[in-house]
Amino acid sequence: MAKNQQQHVYLGYLLGGLGLLIGLILILYLYDSSHFQFAGQKPVQIYFADNISTAHEKLIQEFNKLHEGSIEVIPINLPFSKFSTNERKEILARSLRSKSNRIDIFAVDLIWVPRFAKWGESLEKYFPTNERSRFIPQALVSCYHSNELVAIPFYLDIALMYYRKDIIGKLPDGQKLEQRIKEGITWEELIELQRKVPLNGHPIYLFPAKNYEGLVCSFIDILASQDRSIFEGDSVQLYTPEAIRTLQLLVDLIQRYQMTSPVVTTFDETGVYRYALETDALFFRGWPGLTRQYLSSFEPPLIQKLKSIGVAPLPHFKEGKPTAVFGGWNLMLSRFSAHKKEALKFMKFVVSEKSQELMHLEGDYLPVVEEVYNNPAFNQQFPLLKMYRSLFRYGVHRPYVANYTKISDVIAYYTHKAIRGEISVPEALREATRVINSREVLIR
Repeated sequence: MAKNQQQHVYLGYLLGGLGLLIGLILILYLYDSSHFQFAGQKPVQIYFADNISTAHEKLIQEFNKLHEGSIEVIPINLPFSKFSTNERKEILARSLRSKSNRIDIFAVDLIWVPRFAKWGESLEKYFPTNERSRFIPQALVSCYHSNELVAIPFYLDIALMYYRKDIIGKLPDGQKLEQRIKEGITWEELIELQRKVPLNGHPIYLFPAKNYEGLVCSFIDILASQDRSIFEGDSVQLYTPEAIRTLQLLVDLIQRYQMTSPVVTTFDETGVYRYALETDALFFRGWPGLTRQYLSSFEPPLIQKLKSIGVAPLPHFKEGKPTAVFGGWNLMLSRFSAHKKEALKFMKFVVSEKSQELMHLEGDYLPVVEEVYNNPAFNQQFPLLKMYRSLFRYGVHRPYVANYTKISDVIAYYTHKAIRGEISVPEALREATRVINSREVLIR
């Protein structure tokens, strides 16, 4: 009896040990196979379309390193140097219209959001109220369509005036003049300066006057400073005293006062920047980022001049107020993306405080989250950031309407013709109003 019990005990130990051994082998097998499966598995690839700057590249590298083996962001570069804003828009629209899943995340000019909303995934549930509260209100407002969040801010722009500190410093009462410039000089003061101070033929003020969106921004800058919109009710109304005064000023800067070279009618912002530095222009309109984003585009003599560039609000009429158009780019998630979960991780990553600081550090892009502006150490490192933030109080948005591009195209076409002297100011504004409201197709 005792012997049988002893045999049963030995058999129990044997079966138990065998079970443990089989279990251990099974665990090792499963671990080993999953390990090799993961090691050989390709990461999910996310395609991101934007103007891929050096700052973008570093941001993407940081994310890919953080998610190595699981997610890889592949940039699709649509550089400003090769594609105009309108061309970028059409490239994206063509891809999304075909319901292609080859683009997961795409950057849009903030004014395009209504147009692209039908192709974008709703972000309401992915960015709750507490996360949205981090964004600067002026940036976040551009991300809604029909009261639904369809985009997130990526970086912000605000129109501003660059000026040459070195040239101003050599003028009579240069220090006093620079203080006025920083406060916000008036058009009347600028015109008077041209009459009083000999500048040896150098341009006084340059602005991009090519037939494109940048010209419309200049038009709206001045129009809004008179507290006037391009809309009257539901219709566009450009034939108003304020609009006539606005366009007449742009014409007079070239034709009457000769403060601006006629060649600006062929320039976008990049052309203005180069020409302003080459000709030692005193003032010129632009967007943040000139002193760092264009270093690779300019020759050493021009780069040297960038060290003497100052930043100020745009001019305004003496009875008006400083006003500047907001620009900037938002990110949208394609409805047709096959990897929305992974794409959202990247979208949340790029709006983190660290990522927004990196974008400003590397490319002078204006952050869209309040934390960066409230960081004393970062602001001490980049003192201009506080000044950029102060310009936001002057900011106005262009109209958020789905057909804004068509409206803008008509305004650009007719204002450009007037500035070139091909049509009178009243005729340009009357005809632009008629064409827009009749919904005629503009044939350039």
